[in-house]
Amino acid sequence: MSKLQEKLAQKIDAHRPRITKLNKEFGNVKFDEVTISQVIGGMRDIKSLVTDISYLDPQEGIRFRGKTIPETFAALPKVPGSDYPYVEGFWWMLLTGDVPTMDEVKEVVEDWKQRARVPQYVFDLLRAMPRDSHPMAMFSAAIVAMQRESIFAKNYAAGKFNKMTCWIDMLEDSNNLMAVLPEIGAYIYRIKYKGDAPIAPDKNLDWGGNFAHMMGQPKPYDDVARMYFILHSDHESGNVSAHTTHLVASALSDAYYSLSAGINGLAGPLHGLANEEVLRWTQNFMDKLGGKVPTKEELEKALWDTLNSGQVIPGYGHAVLRKTDPRYTSQREFCMKTPGLKDYPLFKLVSMIFETAPDVLTKHGKAKNPWPNVDAQSGVIQWYYGVTQYEFYTVLFGIGRALGVLANITWDRALGYALERPKSVTTDMLEKAAGLK
Repeated sequence: MSKLQEKLAQKIDAHRPRITKLNKEFGNVKFDEVTISQVIGGMRDIKSLVTDISYLDPQEGIRFRGKTIPETFAALPKVPGSDYPYVEGFWWMLLTGDVPTMDEVKEVVEDWKQRARVPQYVFDLLRAMPRDSHPMAMFSAAIVAMQRESIFAKNYAAGKFNKMTCWIDMLEDSNNLMAVLPEIGAYIYRIKYKGDAPIAPDKNLDWGGNFAHMMGQPKPYDDVARMYFILHSDHESGNVSAHTTHLVASALSDAYYSLSAGINGLAGPLHGLANEEVLRWTQNFMDKLGGKVPTKEELEKALWDTLNSGQVIPGYGHAVLRKTDPRYTSQREFCMKTPGLKDYPLFKLVSMIFETAPDVLTKHGKAKNPWPNVDAQSGVIQWYYGVTQYEFYTVLFGIGRALGVLANITWDRALGYALERPKSVTTDMLEKAAGLK
C-alpha cells in the first residue's frame, strides 16, 4: 500500500461517520429553497452537490482544500530550480487535504512514472482518426478506449465489488489515468501540428516538466504547465465537466468512462472552449485597432463600440464569481515577472483591457460581474510560447481538470454517494405553481 493510499484510507475512515450521521439523523433538515427560475435556468445556485476538494466563494474565489491559490502555491513543495510546485504534490493535497512532505511528493512522482505506459492501441487509434479531428475528440476517444484497463470495471465484472473498498480501485484507475494523460495530450499535439513527430517521455522529469518536454517546449514552459494544470484543476462540482464526471461515476461507471464524459462537456463553447474564443476575440480586436497597442482613450472607445453593437467582451464575467478571478491574477503575475512576456504587445493589450473594461462594463450596467475570469488571460501565455493552435487549448484545460474530477470521484466512491437522479417537472406544473393556471 502506498503512503498516499494509506493516508487516504485514514481520512476516509474518519469522514464516513460524518456523512452517515447527516444522512440518517438529519436527512429531513431543509437546507435550501428552489425557485422556478433556478429550475428553468440550469439549476443555477441550487445547493445539491457535496465536495470537499474545492469551494468557490463569489467574493473570494476558489479555495483548494481550504487554501487560496497563493496559499496553495506557497505551501506545496517546489520542483528544484522552479518557483512552482510539483503537480504530483497538488494531487496529494486534493485527495487528502494535507500538504505533503517532499518525501510524500516524491513517492507520487515515482509512482506516476512507473504507471506512465500508454497502450500502443491508443497511439494506433489516434493515428487512425482523421487529422482534422478536433483535439478534444481525439483526447476523449483515447481516454474511453483505455476503459479495458480499468481495475474497477474488472473487479466489478468478477463479482469483487465491495462498497467499502471500491474507492481503492477508483484511486488506482485515477492514478493510472493521471500518469498517462500528459503523454496522450502531447502526442495529439505533435502528430497534428508538429510534422507528425512525437517526442518520447523523459523519465527523469516531473509530471509538468515532462509534459513540456513532450510538447517540445523549452523552459520556462515547464513552469507554465505546472501553473496551468493546478489553476485549471477544479472549480467546485457544479461546473459542466466536474458535474458530468460525477454524474457518470454515480452510475458506478469507472474513471475512464466518467472522465471521458467530463472531457466532452469541457469541449463546449460555454465551458472549456471559452479560452480559445477569448484569444480569437482579443487578436481580432487588436487587428481592428491597427495591430498596435492603443491608448487608453482609443481602447475605451473601442470597448464601448463593441458593447453598443450588441457584442460582449469575452473573458469578463463569471457564473459565480463577483470579483477578479484569482486564476486570472495568478497568470497575470506570471506574465508580469517574465522578461519578454510582460512587454509582449498582446499581453499589453490584455493588461489594458483589464485596467479599462471593468469600469466600462460597470457604466454599461448589464454585466453582473465586470471582472475578468481565467479565460481572459490563459490563451495569451500559450500563444507567446508558440502554442498557437487555438483548438488545442481545451486539451490543456482537460489535463488539468482531470486532477480535480478524479479526486472527486475517488471520494464519491469512498463515501458511497448515491446514483444521481433529480426529479423532473412539466411546464404545466410550473405554471400552476406560479398561479398561471
